[in-house]
Amino acid sequence: QVQLLESGGGLVQPGGSLGLSCAASGSIFSIGTMGWYRQAPGKQRDLVASITSSGRTNYADSVKGRFTISRDNAKNTVSLQMNSLKPEETAVYFCNADRLIERGTWRTQEVWGQGTLVTVSS
Repeated sequence: QVQLLESGGGLVQPGGSLGLSCAASGSIFSIGTMGWYRQAPGKQRDLVASITSSGRTNYADSVKGRFTISRDNAKNTVSLQMNSLKPEETAVYFCNADRLIERGTWRTQEVWGQGTLVTVSS
């Protein structure tokens, strides 16, 4: 069974930096796009950033220039470096793997991590 495990959340002051990591485990053949989403209390889950297997990135307008997504295809990991964080970016951040092909079953699936809380507060 494929799982995504996030790490790196926590409390950070406004203007500070924080890095998130996500590792996919299981028998994985390939992953199409990996990304980070966030969901604040009472709000919908929104895309923060994504990266394809070829390294093409996509960012929400609100984080461009401050956040950087990176990926290690060999390790099936994705990271998000967040700089100049704002209080309104307090949310649960979720890792996502889309078009993941699992060895053995050869199913194509979308997988979500359990989420990690990022709190931006003084």
